[in-house]
Amino acid sequence: MALKPTIFKIKIALSDLNRHYYDTLHLTLAQHPSETIERMMVRVLAYCINADEQLAFTRGLNEADDPDIWLRTLDDQLTLWIDVGEPAVERIKKARGLALAVKVYSFNTKSDVWWEQSKDKFSRLSVSVFRFEWPAIQALAKMVERTMDISVTISDNSAHIATGLGECEVNWEALQDV
Repeated sequence: MALKPTIFKIKIALSDLNRHYYDTLHLTLAQHPSETIERMMVRVLAYCINADEQLAFTRGLNEADDPDIWLRTLDDQLTLWIDVGEPAVERIKKARGLALAVKVYSFNTKSDVWWEQSKDKFSRLSVSVFRFEWPAIQALAKMVERTMDISVTISDNSAHIATGLGECEVNWEALQDV
């Protein structure tokens, strides 16, 4: 019997001081059985950083050819492709051919090695690559509940997150920003 995804409902009071974007987001996420809480929360952070009325989670891990998050116009043009993790350069090259913009959000202990091995190939592609601080992602994962109200305030390359179980600061660095 196949394992079923775990459903999370997150209400986010978002304040993005960089883009002057303020909204209340009501997200329902399915955590794939093979997905860690850390990866799921990186998806949430990437969503917040790029928040837009047309932004949407995809089938992600269930559909190998889809990104984790995408932005499609009303006439169904793919304008933004967002991958979470350490994707292969070939995957991102293909994504760049499909979308106007591509962003990658890396986050775990193997992120440094992945970037060192891939950065020369990525430098030939017009894509943005960001790396979250792994200890901060782990701290955020400890505050996750199945249903939660959180506050996310984004300023520069930092997100201050407050939940019912505590607060944390998650920083990221732009490895390649186009």
